[in-house]
Amino acid sequence: MFVSSQALSTAEHLVDAPLLYKGKVRELYDLGEHYLIVVTDRISAFDYVLDPAIPFKGDVLNSLSAYWFRQTADLLPNHVVHTDVLKLGAVAKDPLALKSRIMVTRKAERIDIECVVRGYITGGGWRQYQADGRINGIQLPEGLRKNDRLPEPIFTPAAKNDVGHDEDIPFHEMEKLVGAELAAELREKSLALYDFARKRCTEKGIILADCKFEFGLVDGQVILIDEIFTPDSSRFWAEDKYKLDVEIDSMDKEPVRAYLSSTDWDKNSAPDPLPASVVEETTKRYLGIYERLTGKSLTGL
Repeated sequence: MFVSSQALSTAEHLVDAPLLYKGKVRELYDLGEHYLIVVTDRISAFDYVLDPAIPFKGDVLNSLSAYWFRQTADLLPNHVVHTDVLKLGAVAKDPLALKSRIMVTRKAERIDIECVVRGYITGGGWRQYQADGRINGIQLPEGLRKNDRLPEPIFTPAAKNDVGHDEDIPFHEMEKLVGAELAAELREKSLALYDFARKRCTEKGIILADCKFEFGLVDGQVILIDEIFTPDSSRFWAEDKYKLDVEIDSMDKEPVRAYLSSTDWDKNSAPDPLPASVVEETTKRYLGIYERLTGKSLTGL
């Protein structure tokens, strides 16, 4: 497998198919019976897409999702049809540039709930706990510390908003939105997926602190869609860097966040381009988590 190191900020000029949606990272194209998802190297922080793009980021996100979709297929069906750029024919104007970053998927009716599982108390969950001892309405034991492992993983859904941030909601609100039966199924599947990946990550010396899933319906059947267990959808910590009461250096785009926090950027306007050193370090982070989780390299070719 050959992967180009040229960062891809958009694929619109490389795909001969209608563009349906352009997100912060992914682009969705209509192939008729199926969708084509192209994962670019764009990177965002604080709701801004940054310049420049991060080489290999899209390759890592797409390849990791494909890896985990294969690993979890026995737990739950997913939307993947194939990831072979050569099967796209004339749709792919430059197969080499798109290789390792495309996924052809089934068309599913998206369930507008972000299904979050937390195994550790950190991030937004920690801020909720500090306020009233609960996360998404779930009462937790007193005396927990930042980054503590929770007694049991918890399911903390959010209502999806296409504009603005998703909204954390208690489970009973989720039941009102999608129905009690479907809500219970999504909770059960989410917790099972987290438990599966947590054990796999532990074998690699990695802590899966939390993660999020998106689900869809095909002929009434629940399937996994979007991405799964990537640095953009999950919080990975190296076991040897795990500590309580601190900001743990997570295995993702932390170099970008750290750099932006060290500047005087007001977060109300587009920031200046990222320095080359930050781009290089971020590429290393993404490649590193892929290699640790899969045991394979995307670049040693």
